[in-house]
Amino acid sequence: MALEITDANFESTVLQSDKPVIVDFWAVWCGPCRIVGPIVQEIGDEFSDKAVVGKLDVDHNPQAARTYGIRNIPTILFFKGGEVVDKQVGAVPKQILVEKLEALL
Repeated sequence: MALEITDANFESTVLQSDKPVIVDFWAVWCGPCRIVGPIVQEIGDEFSDKAVVGKLDVDHNPQAARTYGIRNIPTILFFKGGEVVDKQVGAVPKQILVEKLEALL
């Protein structure tokens, strides 16, 4: 399951994590986000012991989206050691996201 990431918990959940982190920047009104959402949830279930997987609603949490220059959604950022190390914009097959995450483990 993917965690709900907000502006309030972003630093503690993402930047201070000792595990790799995936953050799915999305919005309710975004069609492609509805395609990626279930994939992110599955990855969260499969990697729950190895990584932090979360979703951040850009409409309710504009600060993090602004900080990381999110202009298109869905955008998935991959963090390691508090730094962005990879990025995926748009809907893609699950395997692409899994490969990017596995490269950080």
